[in-house]
Amino acid sequence: MLSTSINFDFVKKNLQPIIKKIIDEERISEEEGVLLYMQAPLSLLGILANAIREKKNTDITYFNKNIHIEPTNICIFDCKFCSYSRKLSKKVEAWEYSIDEMVDQLKDYKGKEITEVHLVGGVHPKMGLHYFIELIKRIKEIRPDIHVKAFTAVELEYMCRKAKVSYKEGLQMLKDAGQDSLPGGGAEIFDTDIRNKICADKCDSQTWLKIHETAHSLNMPSNATMLYGHIEKPIHIIDHMNRLRELQDKTGGFNAFIPLKFRNKNNQMSHIDEATIISDMRIFSIARIYLDNFSHIKAYWPMIGKKSTQTLLSFGVNDIDGTIDDTTKIYSMAGAEDQNPTMSTDDIVKLIKDVGRIPVERDTTYNTIKKY
Repeated sequence: MLSTSINFDFVKKNLQPIIKKIIDEERISEEEGVLLYMQAPLSLLGILANAIREKKNTDITYFNKNIHIEPTNICIFDCKFCSYSRKLSKKVEAWEYSIDEMVDQLKDYKGKEITEVHLVGGVHPKMGLHYFIELIKRIKEIRPDIHVKAFTAVELEYMCRKAKVSYKEGLQMLKDAGQDSLPGGGAEIFDTDIRNKICADKCDSQTWLKIHETAHSLNMPSNATMLYGHIEKPIHIIDHMNRLRELQDKTGGFNAFIPLKFRNKNNQMSHIDEATIISDMRIFSIARIYLDNFSHIKAYWPMIGKKSTQTLLSFGVNDIDGTIDDTTKIYSMAGAEDQNPTMSTDDIVKLIKDVGRIPVERDTTYNTIKKY
């Protein structure tokens, strides 16, 4: 039973049965999740989320030493929220690296302590499955022990379709080349109506889930994400989490859930105000409460900001991602406060310790490397 103190006198009567289920570690339904999200005081959500976080992970907060390689920001898809992508015909602020150039980026880290390379970019029509198989092989030649976390389900769907192979065949080919896991990007919001308004032309939610299920069947773990703070409603948020919870029940293959905050600079949805820190705290708390079969909730600090990340460590979060070393442009191009995202190990350790948590360096699958 979770150890927490809640004064039921201050809670609306229709929330009491839900709160009791959470305290007793019983699963709540979609309807209960929506009601809790809409009506529970933030302070109550924080208490519940923190209690669950500490039950699962004590005071430990994880991070890793990682870099990103972003092959290109040229993309065939037209996601309304994206500030990163450029069209092939309009190459202003666009890039497309060759395999040699990307390998050179990794060579710059020779002798440095990194355990993961995160390989994600736009969906370029000329960068297909066999191109990336060659890239991964080259990466593993240089750093055979590094964990390659690569390609969103959106990228994988396009690769496999162009190569005329099944998802299982394509993923097995990538795994044989050295790919170890999948990131969680491209999930956005699973609801069809919302998805059609913000990213109609890329793979649908059923395909995203199928690709991750297939990866899990091949012993390739993955992360899961959700884009929040735009046109979605609470019912869409809980529906999204519920579909992830159901797949996690089936496969157990998700490492972490990462709510991603919509940033409104330089995209087609710039007229929408960004979510407040209060909304952030509510989202992360609900994620920790609802996703009872996920071990880890991550606040991706280049997206949410360092100060907000510290705050969220009291609202269900137990992972903040990694050192990054200014190797990603996805959120800086959308107006995130960290325009050159990088933190040293000392910076991360201090950020975590300053709010009374225990920093632990992990590998990609949450094996402990060092406790600080």
